[in-house]
Amino acid sequence: MTRMRIYLLAMALVSISMAAQAVDQARMDRFIDDLMGKMTLQEKIGQLNLPVTGDIITGSTVSGDVVGKIKAGQVGGLFNMKGVKSIRQLQEVAVKQSRLGIPLIFGMDVIHGYETVFPIPFAMSMSWDMEAIRNSARIASIEATADGICWTFSPMVDICREPRWGRMSEGNGEDPFLGSAICRAMIEGYQGADLADKTSMMACVKHFALYGAPEAGRDYNTVDMSHVRMFNEYFPPYKAGVDAGAGSFMTSFNVIDYIPATGNRWLMTEVLRDRWGFDGFVVTDYTAISEMINHGMGDLQTVSALALNAGTDMDMVADGFLGTLEKSLDEGKVTIDDIDKACRRILEAKYKLGLFDDPYRYLDSKRASKEIYTAEHRAAARKLATETFVLLQNKDNVLPLQRTAKIALVGPLANTRANMPGTWSVAAASDRYSTLLEAMRRAVGDRGEVMYAKGCNVCYDAELEKNSTMFGREMRDERPVDVMRDEALRIARECDVIVAAMGEPSEMSGESSSRSELTILDAQKDLLTALLATGKPIVLLNFSGRTTVMDWEVENIPTILNVWFGGSEAADAICDVVFGDVSPSGKLSATMPRSVGQVPVYYNHLNTGRPNPKWFTKFTSNYLDVPNEPLFPFGYGLSYTTFNYSPMTLSSNSMSASGSIQASVTVTNTGSREGAEVVQLYIRDLVGSIARPVQELKGFERINLKPGESRQVTFTIDADLLKFYNKDLDYVCEPGDFEVMIGTDSRNVQRKQFTLR
Repeated sequence: MTRMRIYLLAMALVSISMAAQAVDQARMDRFIDDLMGKMTLQEKIGQLNLPVTGDIITGSTVSGDVVGKIKAGQVGGLFNMKGVKSIRQLQEVAVKQSRLGIPLIFGMDVIHGYETVFPIPFAMSMSWDMEAIRNSARIASIEATADGICWTFSPMVDICREPRWGRMSEGNGEDPFLGSAICRAMIEGYQGADLADKTSMMACVKHFALYGAPEAGRDYNTVDMSHVRMFNEYFPPYKAGVDAGAGSFMTSFNVIDYIPATGNRWLMTEVLRDRWGFDGFVVTDYTAISEMINHGMGDLQTVSALALNAGTDMDMVADGFLGTLEKSLDEGKVTIDDIDKACRRILEAKYKLGLFDDPYRYLDSKRASKEIYTAEHRAAARKLATETFVLLQNKDNVLPLQRTAKIALVGPLANTRANMPGTWSVAAASDRYSTLLEAMRRAVGDRGEVMYAKGCNVCYDAELEKNSTMFGREMRDERPVDVMRDEALRIARECDVIVAAMGEPSEMSGESSSRSELTILDAQKDLLTALLATGKPIVLLNFSGRTTVMDWEVENIPTILNVWFGGSEAADAICDVVFGDVSPSGKLSATMPRSVGQVPVYYNHLNTGRPNPKWFTKFTSNYLDVPNEPLFPFGYGLSYTTFNYSPMTLSSNSMSASGSIQASVTVTNTGSREGAEVVQLYIRDLVGSIARPVQELKGFERINLKPGESRQVTFTIDADLLKFYNKDLDYVCEPGDFEVMIGTDSRNVQRKQFTLR
């Protein structure tokens, strides 16, 4: 068969596929037209209502009389119920006892796994492993749908350069290119090839928009930035979610241009729908409509109308739509057309999920016992966790440890089960997960010895610890400080090496967990100081849901492995790396500051007119007391092996807007252990119509190399990689000179230049 005939056949198949899709769209339109023709105004408004049952706590409000509202056709969906039996009971009420029998959509915060919990999203981003991240979402979807859930409030794609904000833990770091890639991978995993497949669930991209940039790092706080910054730096992951076909979006709590996102028509309609072409439905975050009252936007009727007119379709928990839209329609403050549009979008989502064909398609009681927390799923979670740990330093090669060693395991995170999965693991079954102590003793077996002492509490302030260990994560020890510390020092003196499991408990990051200081907590620092005095080597396993300030630790502790929160299999995964079965390969997806005073600090910043990356020089842009440079740069992470990069080559030193250039390096594992390296491509636009960042991530490839093995890595640079939004918000590629950088992190790179003609 000739190449032309193959091409024509392929085009014919595409045409057939497109025609089939058109038939499906037409069939869906006819079905929904017919259904909406039978619906009363109250039933249409009811589809816009999303109450919460209270089975799982993720907010401060619980809806009342849910069953009565379902019977009356006043509920479109429910969220945060767990288990097929409970969900089936309410689905049967909707299908059998409401007038039209419209099924409910059931959602949950399945953020980084279901009962098989993967690392927190921030940690997963450290892997730079898109296939593993996609697979994590696929497994989460299989497990959640096996338990009755067909809609997840994930992925969260808010760009965050503000580690004081606790929800950094739930996102993918500071970079729009990496964040966009992860967003696409997560949506592909959740929604699969066919949304109607009973193992697929609808994704919800959140929080639209800009939630990750709150003033002072305080959750729910004001966000204010230029449109140019929005489009170039914060919007790309949301746009990637639209392009990936996400079925729904969630509004954010913050204001944009001084109007709350939930009621912001420019954001929800002009950008999301008109400019980007999003055709799914928009749901608010928890009580976001009623919270607009506190923003000074009016009473509940006023803000509910504002939200609907903006393009928001579904009201989570606030009961604003249900209680006020009929009155607003009578008063001419909303139109029936806008109510119909919102209702149609929600009905379309249910149609695409197959709920009208079979309202119980996700309620097969046999699936849960076979498809949740399986050995296969746990193995995938354990492997991905090992890829997320970032080795910050390893002086004298203390790591990996020998299993024959006598180890003193100390610290408040060493023997806690519930804290291992991390925040936003609402479906976790923590009683099935291992503590680090249990996993380490299993890993050592009878070859060595692991002695344990807690050594200290999370902090001296009992109230602070209480507020940081909610939802069953409590672990306060009431013994006197000196008794706990002396116990730790005693076993430390008897052992060969100290492993200190310290940092934040899991709920010290996450929603409403902002911190004003990011340094190590007082009780833990005092214990580490005392342990240092023993003269024994110390390995610090730093648990956190954000980048923290670790200048003291870097100065004093020889070996630091940031383990974040690794999910249900975290404890075993930590042992895999600590004992050298796997080399650490995580790379920072957010810059680590050396002082909270540097925040926000991020690699892809603009230059000032007086740049100075070094120590203080008068009349340049710098600090008196610390250098501008962060403690660790974006993309940083060590391994147990070493990698050598050959000189970079460019296939040409110029290109046209319709052409491309290849940038290549050969990477060689020059150490004695197998390891993975993330090769990173950065580009700088040297002259533009607006100021351009000093560098921007534009490509990466994760490669695994055996000792002595080499591999060439080639990146193709074309006009799409060079585009940006100019002052008029046109997406342009401007001719001129560009700098190409390839390296192991954003600081350690080789540089070459080319010209775009």
